[in-house]
Amino acid sequence: MPVGRLAIGDWFVPEGGFDVDRDVSRHKPVLLGEVVRFLNPRSEGVYVDATLGGGGHTEAILRASAPNGRVLAFDRDPDAIRRTGKRLASYGDRLRTIIGSFADLRAHLEEDARDARDGVDGIVADLGLSSDQLGNPERGFAFSLDGPLDMRFDPTQGPSAADLVNELAEDQLADLIYEYGDERRSRAIARRIASRRPITTTKQLRSAIVAVLGPRRRGIDPATRTFQALRIAVNQELAALDLFLDQAPRCLRQGGRLIVISYHSHEDRAVKHSFRARPNDEFHVLTKKPVVPDASAVADNPRARSAKLRAIERIG
Repeated sequence: MPVGRLAIGDWFVPEGGFDVDRDVSRHKPVLLGEVVRFLNPRSEGVYVDATLGGGGHTEAILRASAPNGRVLAFDRDPDAIRRTGKRLASYGDRLRTIIGSFADLRAHLEEDARDARDGVDGIVADLGLSSDQLGNPERGFAFSLDGPLDMRFDPTQGPSAADLVNELAEDQLADLIYEYGDERRSRAIARRIASRRPITTTKQLRSAIVAVLGPRRRGIDPATRTFQALRIAVNQELAALDLFLDQAPRCLRQGGRLIVISYHSHEDRAVKHSFRARPNDEFHVLTKKPVVPDASAVADNPRARSAKLRAIERIG
């Protein structure tokens, strides 16, 4: 969903984007070994991948829980559901894919025809933006690729980034960029954007930002923070995360584990506080400090650079 992060720049997207084959995922799952280790899947277990994306975590869980483990996988992006569902079709009824937000976790589980409604043995949510989304110019997530300014996880739902950029009052736009992007020069950026309206493409938006900040800042593209802020706002990501974190621990069976991988401070803070607020006689935090990828993992998969994994177990 399925969340550019500050440390997920566009450096790993080829110039011009990926060759868009809607049946092939370019996404590499982050902290895959760690997810499997904490989740410890078993046959007969029921698991949830709350952010299906390219299906890397889902496939690893299905393999580790053979022959009878099941996975319910959600994603707000219909393209991800179609592409990954097709790729993993050989797992048959061990996999059920659902177009929808993890904010509606409880409702999705209650609709399950088998035993997920009584609780599950593990849940994983990778909040990062999919490489498939980032590498497709038509989705409007990448500031290094010119395309329509969209940024919606589900392109059929809600206002786009272009709607916010062109319709919000200048002060509202500045507040949004500051709150969700930690951009200190948000007011100057909002002023420049307002002076160039209408802005309908990623290239136009980045040009307005660069006019304020210059071409590079400390190795991070100057558009990163503003693009992050708009994407979070368009998809209401933090509100969805809060709803998910409120429901997910209670959807676990005894001994079940919840794993969340976050990519920026807003997300990690929400996860940390939610886990710590759980009663000690019912839940045990498995990660006193977040698990982060080592240097070799980052070299192999640059989008893992800012990933932080936290895990909690239901004990009562």
